[in-house]
Amino acid sequence: MASAVVLATCSFFATGAKADPYSLPIASYGPVPVGATPSASTVSLQQLAAQVGLAAFTAPNWHEGTLRHIVMFRYKSSSTPAQRSEVTARFLHLAQDSRRADGKPLVVSIETGMQTSGEGTDDGLQQAFLLTFRSEGDRNYYVGKPVITDSAYFDPAHEAFKQFAAPYLEKVVVFDFSVQAVSAPSASHGKRRGR
Repeated sequence: MASAVVLATCSFFATGAKADPYSLPIASYGPVPVGATPSASTVSLQQLAAQVGLAAFTAPNWHEGTLRHIVMFRYKSSSTPAQRSEVTARFLHLAQDSRRADGKPLVVSIETGMQTSGEGTDDGLQQAFLLTFRSEGDRNYYVGKPVITDSAYFDPAHEAFKQFAAPYLEKVVVFDFSVQAVSAPSASHGKRRGR
């Protein structure tokens, strides 16, 4: 199944087809379902955005530094390989489509892959995307809803993608973090030291 999605994605790009998230309607969040409450992190960011103003909160220089945005999907069992491939292609195309009004890109890179761990803690999630941003402001502008509801301060391409993908997804998990530390093996690690 995973190889079918990868093959379909590769053939999608090989044919030169282009996803056009701008042709889709902008996602609308209508009334909040009864009993649904925003998460503590959503409320916290909404309050911060209100305090500093949306222009500052979504500015490219708002909390500069490498920020990772991890998105994980579990597809509905009714989603076909072609539909999953189109979701993947459109998500990857956000690296080109997600831009500020002045044309500057929001996303540094987008990587994707299918779940391959044997640890048994994947909660049925099937695919992950790793996005890199230059600042929290770029991430804030990209993510938009539910934190930001004023369309002047969020990315229409991402909102259109969310609207397109929603019917095919059973579960979405998102986890963001600002890179605070990086560890890598040193070049001399593992070499024996002379005495």
